[in-house]
Order: sequence, then structure tokens, then C-alpha cells
Amino acid sequence: MFKIIISTIALTFLVLACTPKEQEKSEVKTMDLSLNQSNLGFRNMSALDLFSTKRLGEFKLSPDGQWIVYRLSMPAIADNKIYGDLYAMKIDGSETIRLTEDLFSQSNLIFSPDGSQLGFISNFEGSQQLYVMDFPKGTPKKMTSIEQGVANAAWSPDGKYFYFTAEVQIKPTLKDMYPDYDKANVKIYDELPIRHWDEWTDENKSHLFIQPVDGGTPKDLMEGEVYDTPLKPYGGAEEICWGADSKHIAYTCMKVDDFVMSTNSDIYIVNIETGNTVNVSKYNLGYDKVPLYSPDGAYIAYTSMERPGFESDKPRLVVFELVSGAITDISINIDQWVTEFVWANDSKSLYFVATDSGSYNIFNADLNGNISRITNYKEKFGGGLQITPDGKKLITTRETFTKPKDLVSIDIQSGKYTTLTDFNGELYEKINPIAVEERWVTSFDGKKIHCWVIFPPQFDPTKPHPMITYCQGGPQSMLSPNFHYRWNFYLFASQGYVVLATNRRGVPGFGQEWNDAISLDWGGWAMNDLLAATDDISVEPYIDYDRRAAIGASAGGYAAFWLAAHHNKRFSAFMSHCGVFNFESMYGSTEELFFSNWEYGGPYWDPKHKPNYDKNSPHNYVSKWDTPILISTGMNDFRVPYTQSLEAFTAAKAQGIPAEILIYPEETHFIQKPQEYLIWSDRVFSFLDKYCKSK
Repeated sequence: MFKIIISTIALTFLVLACTPKEQEKSEVKTMDLSLNQSNLGFRNMSALDLFSTKRLGEFKLSPDGQWIVYRLSMPAIADNKIYGDLYAMKIDGSETIRLTEDLFSQSNLIFSPDGSQLGFISNFEGSQQLYVMDFPKGTPKKMTSIEQGVANAAWSPDGKYFYFTAEVQIKPTLKDMYPDYDKANVKIYDELPIRHWDEWTDENKSHLFIQPVDGGTPKDLMEGEVYDTPLKPYGGAEEICWGADSKHIAYTCMKVDDFVMSTNSDIYIVNIETGNTVNVSKYNLGYDKVPLYSPDGAYIAYTSMERPGFESDKPRLVVFELVSGAITDISINIDQWVTEFVWANDSKSLYFVATDSGSYNIFNADLNGNISRITNYKEKFGGGLQITPDGKKLITTRETFTKPKDLVSIDIQSGKYTTLTDFNGELYEKINPIAVEERWVTSFDGKKIHCWVIFPPQFDPTKPHPMITYCQGGPQSMLSPNFHYRWNFYLFASQGYVVLATNRRGVPGFGQEWNDAISLDWGGWAMNDLLAATDDISVEPYIDYDRRAAIGASAGGYAAFWLAAHHNKRFSAFMSHCGVFNFESMYGSTEELFFSNWEYGGPYWDPKHKPNYDKNSPHNYVSKWDTPILISTGMNDFRVPYTQSLEAFTAAKAQGIPAEILIYPEETHFIQKPQEYLIWSDRVFSFLDKYCKSK
């Protein structure tokens, strides 16, 4: 059962969380190669340290701005799970209360409008249901009883309703069709997708419901519709929002017949009394997502991509005026991706997080598109961006290559931030520090490329070190100072490697033209950028020219497969996780075909697109492989199916190339379970060490 802890917790990590610290300068600087090593800790970071790191999850600022409720979790290696609990912290750090202490999940934190109650979704009694407790002291009470569970809940501004999403059966099940064959296990499809991300498509769709707070029958606001809100697989609570009048809800939905071919999602407004629904973005054929009403109820802001079928077009921040119907792109004057946003309290502007040349910073845009910078750090801000009631501070998270996520308060006027928590200070003060350097290099065609270089502990710039060229996935995904729980550069560097992380062509943060450069040309300049960056740093005396490896996942795994045939003896080893190996078989087994159509040009059987497949697919060059390779994959990865990795492994072994494959029957595109990850990291470092350290 739930255990509610009323007393202030005296645990060390929570005491540390109550010591706000103001920061004026960015932690990440150009490295001084004469780095003083006198303050070294006790040991180099290990995979066990990474999985002893407390992880900050979602958080919510109370309506009065005095409290922050957050979820803090940590892996339990023996159980092979990750457990977490809810905590409430005074924003000034003077008090921290543990709200739950159990082995159940908690998510979707919501406050009642007056702040007297806290709601969250938990699997306490089996399925995921909404619970509400008096805040900060109370016993959770179940508010929903939906058989298949609920998600994405929110309180109406007038406090009278909840909305939430729940799965609704819209097609007959196998049991409905064949009631006499109760032991049969068959999946029957007559349309795509068969699978999506990590699950098989079933007979259900996620619909939007409302329910009175004081009880009553839930009402399906999408009754009879065959569509999902939020969008699968990534969408969440951010894709639905109450109107200020408590009579309307804006939500994201893709109401098209060719789901696997389209990115045409839209913003819909539904009247909760009449059910009348209006599409406010119907004239845009790309993604429209994440609606957010202004505090005064006059506008809806959302992100919008212009080009149909392109999931990595620039996410514009647009504002829809409800009275006139006018839509304004207020991010037109910044050539960056908007990743999240929040309204100013006066409804006259929005604060947003955006990519920023290898970092994530915060900006402000007024309704005329005038943009000003709030922060300017070589760090990563963002995740649950919220504004205090007085409108003077923003609450969000901050992370770097060496610091996991912590809560920060940002002064809007000065741009300075105050660290509110230090969940892992005690752990990491015992671990040897590393240094990070920004590096700009020149590609073979003269274009400048941004890189991050991560150096090992006790780094001696006069001695040669083994090196890892990290190949970013996505492919449209910027490398920034984040503390990753799988591809953790602190961990890789702590094994003695210099890590080179390159923002090659095809990533955001450096203008949309740079981002677009990889489409239809996966094996072209993006791969040349990786080689150029490798060549540039390899002339440094601290790089051992004969002990270099290239690694990556997904599109980065593709890069490892591609470079294995085109590296001209640069690398001693390769590692590919869930990499794309064969464009043709990938097209027939992946799920979101709009991606393949945009990135590869179209289906492989169309003669006009076949040359692009022939030119860019690694399997066509596998006869040139001559270097040891480690491959890993999850069998529940339906984005890049595990058969891609099987093809690559078979090709390597058939040619007598030293190769190893790690197959995870229960993992997806990501290795997430603690024991699975610890085995993964052991095999990866053992493989790299064998070919890059033993020479």
C-alpha cells in the first residue's frame, strides 16, 4: 500500500537538494590541457556508478509557487527494475517531504487549481489510475476506475473536471471473431502499421475523456473515432491542454487514413459540453503538436512543421488567435528548433527552449516575433519548463556531460540560474572528474563542424590515448551536454578513451540547411564529416593513431556499418547498436514509412529511387569490411528491427571478420533494464579494449 511520510527527510541527497546555489558561468569551457589533477576523487566512473545515479523525472510547480513536487528514481539492480517515489520540496530549499514510499509507479503530476490537492497516476491497484491526495499531507484516493487504465490527466481551471486518456476498443478482437478457439494466438491485419515502435498494433485507440471531480461517468469526447490522442509512440500529457474557460480542450491528433505515410497531425479544439470539434491547423500538412492555451484564453501556441512527410523539419513556434483565426510564426527570426515552451503570465510572450549550436538555451518571443535570449550557457536546459506566479523566474532542469539532471531556477531578467537540487553530489564527489572541450574542425569541403571532445580522468596531453569516434543517431539529433544513461560520455572517457562527438551534417542546432543535408545522402557528407573530424583530432599528440574505434546507435549504428567499408584503415574496431544495415529490407519491416520515403526518396521498387538505395545502403559495401565489429540489438525494436543486426552479423562472420552480437529478447530500441545494460557495457568495453588497448 501507499506509505505517506509526513516528516522531513534527513537523507543526505535530500539535504543536498535543499541548498540552492547561484551559478554565473557555464561549467563547460574550452579545456586547459594543463588541468590541475590535485583535486582528483577516489575512482574512475564505472557502469555501476552510472546505475547508482538518482534520476530526476517529471516535476510540477505548485500554483502558489512555494513547492516543487518531483519524482526521483534509481535502478534496483537485483530486481532488474527502476523504482521511484514522489517528493515535495519548498522552492527555497528549506524543507523536503517524501510523499510516497512503495514499489509502484507514479507519473503525470497535477495540482488542483487552488493547490490544496495533488494528483498523479499510479498502478497501485493494478492498472494505471488517477489518485488524488491532500497536499502536502494526505492519503491518496482513487478517482478513476477504467479497466484498461488512464493516462495524461489534468484538472480543469475551475476545478470541476479531470480530463484523461484511455484505450477504447474500436475493432473486434480475435476472441470476438473466433470465440470457440480460446487457445489460439494469431494476429490479423489488413492495414498498416502492424507494429509501432515497441508494440504490436491492437484493436484499441487512445481517446480523450472528461470526468467530474466529484464523481460521475466518464465521457468519451472522441466517441466513434478511430484515432489516437496523444500521438504514438512519443506523445504525452503535453499534447493536450485545458482552455482557460474550462469548457474547451485542445488536443493533438492525426486524423488521416494513411497514418504510416503521413506527418499531418493537427490541433483540435473540442467543446466538452456539445462535443463540437474544430481543426485549427487544417491548412498545414506537416506536424502540428503540443497546444498550450494562453493564461487569458485568447491564444493557443503550438509547434508546427511545414513540410509534409518530414519528421525533422524546423519545429516552428506558432500562435493561433481564437477570435480572428490568425496563425503567426513567432519563431521566424531564429533558425533553431523549438523543443518546449511556456506562456508568460501576461499572455504577451512565450519563453521557449531551443537548440543553440550544440547546447540548449532559453529564449523569449513576443507575439510579433521579436526574440531575446534569456540564457547563454554551454549546457542543456529544458524539461518541464514552468514559470513562477510572479513571472520573474523559470523552473526547469539543467544537465551537462558530467552532471545528471537537477532542478534550477532561472532569473528571467539576468539569465543567471540557481541550482535547487544536488541529488548526486555525494556520489560524484568520489569519482575522478573529466574535462570537456568544444572543438571546431574543417570538413573536406571547407565547411566548419562543431565537436565535443571528452577527455579521460588524469589526462596527460603528452601521452597517446585510445580514441572513440561517437556517431550520433537520429539522424537529425543534436549532440549537446547531456548526461545520458546509456551512451554516457563520462563513462566512456573514464575507461581511458578520448571521446570525439561530432555534430556532423544532418543535426539541428546549426540552422535548418545543415539539418537537411543528410536526407537522401546518408552515406555522403555526413559520413565525410565524421572522418574529417577524426582526422583533425588524430594529429594531436594525445591521440594514438593506431587505437581508434567508431561506435553509434540507430542512425549512428548505420554510420558504424557504413564507415566499416569506407574508413581506409582509420579504425581498429566498430560497434553498432540497432543500426540500419539494409535500406531495402528496412523499408519492408519498419513502421513509419514517411521516414523512409523522405530519407531514402521513396520505396525501393520505384526505379527512380533505386539508385539512392544502391548508393547509401551499407549492405552493398559489406565486401569491403575488414575490421572487428560488435553489434547489439533489441528484439522488441520495431523501428529498426533486429533482423538488420542479424544481417550485418551474418555478413561479418561469413567473411571471417571477428564479430560478436548481443541480442536482447525483451529490450526495444534502447537497453533500459539495469542488468541488461550492465552486461551491455561490460561486453562493449571488453570488445573495445581488446582491439584498442591491447596493441
